[in-house]
Amino acid sequence: MKTECTPEQLEFLSLGRREIIGRFDGGRLTSDGGGLLLREVDVRIGLLDRVADCFKDYRHPESVEHAVRDLVAQRIYGVALGYEDLNDHDVLRSDSLLAMLVGKRDLLGDSRVRERDKGCPLASSSTLNRLELSEPEAAASDRYKKIAGDPEAIDRLLVDLFIESYPKPPREIWLDLDATDDPLHGQQEGRFFHGYYRCYCYLPLYIFCGEHLLCARLRSSNIDGAAGSVEELTRIVGQIRAHWPKTRIVIRGDSGFCRDAIMSWCEANDVFYVLGLARNSRLVRAIGEALNEAKLAHEKTGQAARRFRDLRYRTRKSWSCERRVIGKAEHLGKGSNPRFVVTNLSPRRAAAKRLYEKLYCARGEMENRIKEQQLGLFADRTSAATMRANQLRLYFASLAYVLMHGLRRLGLEGTRFARAQCTTIRLKLLKIGARLRITVRKVWLSFSESYPYASDFAEILAKLRCYPAWAPPG
Repeated sequence: MKTECTPEQLEFLSLGRREIIGRFDGGRLTSDGGGLLLREVDVRIGLLDRVADCFKDYRHPESVEHAVRDLVAQRIYGVALGYEDLNDHDVLRSDSLLAMLVGKRDLLGDSRVRERDKGCPLASSSTLNRLELSEPEAAASDRYKKIAGDPEAIDRLLVDLFIESYPKPPREIWLDLDATDDPLHGQQEGRFFHGYYRCYCYLPLYIFCGEHLLCARLRSSNIDGAAGSVEELTRIVGQIRAHWPKTRIVIRGDSGFCRDAIMSWCEANDVFYVLGLARNSRLVRAIGEALNEAKLAHEKTGQAARRFRDLRYRTRKSWSCERRVIGKAEHLGKGSNPRFVVTNLSPRRAAAKRLYEKLYCARGEMENRIKEQQLGLFADRTSAATMRANQLRLYFASLAYVLMHGLRRLGLEGTRFARAQCTTIRLKLLKIGARLRITVRKVWLSFSESYPYASDFAEILAKLRCYPAWAPPG
C-alpha cells in the first residue's frame, strides 16, 4: 500500500539555473539486483528445497497459491537482503525480482485469483505470519495456521549442510560454543531478567565450526549459560560421526561452559575439549611463582610479560576427577592478569603456550559470527509472543546466514570480499539498483554503468557457475 502523504513530485535544491525534480515513476526497478547471486548459491547447495521439506502443509491443495517453499524462500531471501520485519513484505510482495528469487513463474502477479492481489506475485505479511504462528499439534485442525515446522529436521539440515561443504572428511574440526543475550522489549513467553546483561532477554546458544553454523537454540535466560550443551553436542557429534567416523572433534568455549557434565561427556565419548576456567585463589597460588617472574620481567622491560604453567587440578566438589589446567601468568601495566584453561589434550599434542595463545584464543573469531547473526541478519528480532515462533524466526535468520556464507564460501574465495561480513556483502554486492524488463522469453536486468564492483560481480558469478547444481541423494 502506498503512503498517502507521498507527493508525486519531489523538489530538491537547484543546481545553478536547473531545477532538480524527482518522481516515483521509474518503472519496474529494484534495489536488490545482486540478490541473484544468492539464487545461484541456493541452486548449488539446495538449501530452500530442503528447508521446505522441514514443514508439513495441511492446507487444501486446490486453495494454495503460495507453496511452502515459496513462503520460506520469501522469508529467508528477505532477511538476507536486509528486510527483517514481516511488515516489509506488504510492499515487497509486488517486487518482481524477489519473486524471481523465490521461483515464481508469474513475475507480475497477473494470474492471482483475487482481484485485490493482482500485481503482487508474492505472499503478504499476514500469510507469512501464519507460517510463523502455526503450532504442530494444532495445525491439522486450525482454520488458518496450517503449516507446521519440524525443529528437529531443521537442526539436522544445518549439520547436513556443514558436512556437505567438505569434499572429503577433515582430519580435525573445532566446535565453538557460546551464549549471548537477545534483549526483549515486550511480554514474550520465556522472558526473564538476567543479572549479568541487566535486561530482560533470551539466552540463545550457538555452536559454530569455523564459519559454519551448526546450532542456534533459543532459550530462556533463567538458566545456566551451558544448559542444554550436552544434548546439542550429543546430537551434532553423533550426526557428524555417522559420516566422518575418523575425524577428531574438539570443542571450545569460555568459562561459562566449564562444567563437569560437559567435560565428563567429552571424556566418555572420545571428544577433546579446551575450555576457559574461572580463576580462584587456589589457582592463583598455584602459579604464584610464574606471576612473580612475569612481574619482574614487566618491571624490567616495561612491556607486557607472560609465563605459562602446566598443572594438574581438581575442584573441591564440582569436578569428578583431576584434569590438566594451563595457567597464563601475565603482568600488564594495570597489574596482574592471570587466566586459566582446562583441557584433555595431552602436553605432547599441545604445549601450554601454544594451547592458550593459538588454540584457545582462536575462539574469539566466533564473536564475529554471532555479530553477523545478531546485527547483520536480525537474529534478535524475537518479538513474537511464543518461544516456538521466536525459535522459527531465529531459524530463518540462521538459514539466511547459511545462504550468505555459501556465497562467501563458493563465490567470494580469492576476491577482495573473501573475508567480508554479511553486512558488507549485502551493501556492496546485493543492494544493486537495476531496471527489469520482462518479456515472454527473457528477463532483462540493466545495472548501472557506474557500479564500482562490476568486474568483481562478474567474477563471482563465474565462480558460482563452475559448481554443479545440487541434486537430492539417489
